[in-house]
Order: sequence, then C-alpha cells, then structure tokens
Amino acid sequence: MPAGVAVQATPDDATVPSDRLASFWGRALGSSLRLTVRIPEPAADAGLAAAEQAWTEVLAEFDAVDIALSRFRDDSELTHLNRLAGSGRVVRVSRRLRVALAAIDRAGRITGNRFDASVLGVLERIGEHGAALDGRAPTRPAVDPAERRFRVHVPPVPVDMGGIGKGLALRWASERALAVLPEGMGLLLEAGGDIVGRGTPPAEGWRVGIEDPAAASVTDEDPVVVVALDVGAVATSSVRVRNWIGPDGEPVHHLVDPSTGAPARGGLIAVTVAAADPAWAEVWSKALFILGRTGIGEDARARGLAAWWVDDAGRLGMTPEARVRTAWVVEERLG
Repeated sequence: MPAGVAVQATPDDATVPSDRLASFWGRALGSSLRLTVRIPEPAADAGLAAAEQAWTEVLAEFDAVDIALSRFRDDSELTHLNRLAGSGRVVRVSRRLRVALAAIDRAGRITGNRFDASVLGVLERIGEHGAALDGRAPTRPAVDPAERRFRVHVPPVPVDMGGIGKGLALRWASERALAVLPEGMGLLLEAGGDIVGRGTPPAEGWRVGIEDPAAASVTDEDPVVVVALDVGAVATSSVRVRNWIGPDGEPVHHLVDPSTGAPARGGLIAVTVAAADPAWAEVWSKALFILGRTGIGEDARARGLAAWWVDDAGRLGMTPEARVRTAWVVEERLG
C-alpha cells in the first residue's frame, strides 16, 4: 500500500451497514490535504483501487489550481495577470482562472463588497507577501497555452484568490474524484480545515469537528462543535493561524475589511459556514467575519445561513440552521 494511505473499518455495529474508509494525506496550496473515501463492504480490491485513483485526481486538480490561481508562484496565471493590472488589456486565460474571476466578481456583488479580492495590496503592505509584482515584466505562465482559450479583461488592480481559490480547488477536485468512484462510494475531502463531502456518505453520515479558535494551543484537537454532514461543504475563516506582527509592530491577520483597508477588528476570531458548495461557504464565512460580532447573527439568520462563530471572549454563537446541523457542542460556551 502506498505511503500516506490508511484503510480502516467503521465501528462494528450490527444495526449499521459496515464500511471501510481509505484515507490519503499530503499537502497542497500551502495547506494540509486529506481525502477519506467510503468503500462499502464487502470491500473489494477494486474499491481500494478506485479510491487510489480518486486521490490521484485530487492531487492533479490541486496542482492545476496552484499553477492557475496562486499569488505566491512567479509562474502562475494569476501572477501573470496581476502584473498586467491596470493595463486595460484583454488576455487569454484558462477555464480555471476565468471561473475564478467570475466568482470573485459575483461574490463582491452578493455580499455588498464585504468579500473583495482587490485587497491584495493591503496584504502586501501588512507583510503577507506573494510573488513580486511591482516593476516586473509579465512572465509566461506555466499553464499550457492550449488551455488558455477564454478572453478576459485584465483587472484594474491586482487580485487575491485566497480562500475562494481553495474553495474552487475543493469543488473541482471532489468532482474529479467522485467521477472515478463506483456508485455507492463516497468521499470527504479536506484542505486546510475546509471540507466537502460528495457521493454516498457512511450510514451515520460524516462528522466534522470545528476547532476551538480560543484553545490555548494550535495543536489542541478538541473541537468546540461537531457538525453532521452528508453532502455539501464546511468552511472556516479564522485568525488563529494566519496572524503575525506587521511592519508597524502591531498584530495583524489576513482577513481584511475592504471598508477600512485594514484587518477586521469586529470582535470575532472565527466564523464557520456550511453550504452546498465549498467556494461559497468560503465566501460567506469571510463576509460574515467582516461584519463582526454585533452584526453577524442578524445577517446570517436573515440569509438563512448555517453559521457558527466564536468571539474574542471565547463565546460561541450559531444560527438556527446551524443548530439543526450540530451533532455536539460545548454547551457552556454558548453565549
């Protein structure tokens, strides 16, 4: 069996059909990457072979998204586009970059511009640097020219795909993985804490733990909430990991409020959203984070979103839609 793979049986329960779970893990887009595939019993060799092929598809898609959408690669399509920002040109791009550009435009409109991909300049200013843009001539992107079949207008300013790029990678990779699995199998794909489930889940569904952003250590694995998931996605925007000391000596993080041009200071430390699609779960988790603790509840409930959030005092909140998806919660943290 290849390295980075584990196969295990689900708990033995005579009342529940048994499954085997094949797990694969690695890294992509600067984050941990893990695929779990449900193989119904009797687990034939063909089922494990299909799971291994699904993992190959996941890795291939994440590699393709990295080449298309990464702002940290000098040879990515996005870096090439960003070096042309403001030129007014029309250029050819791949399907992945075209879809991503359309997604950030729509996300800005439906969130009232709380989601804004044009904050890349702020991220650079406060110390999260990607590939150099200023004064650099556009380089030839590593994407095969034959794939760059779509014409787009170059944005007026450089853009950052950030979380929505990871969400799109999860969408596309899970679709590719599911396509090679026989009927009756299912998968759970996780990248840096964002998760998507597709196909047929285990008999009792998947259980997804939301980490406690107020825990004393980033290695603390005790969740603050456990979400029941069959199919769909769960995404979190948090300041727990991506935070640092900025050039002015003040603490900063990557979740920028477009209205202020600075990291959001609304009293939240993490927001999680469950939705049908991982990219849109990402969009709404960030848009709700920007609202802060005084506005998140009303807005999330009005939109019918399943959302959980933790404020800087460690209090946990959730919407009614989130409550019905919650399998377990630290009740004493509810505020």
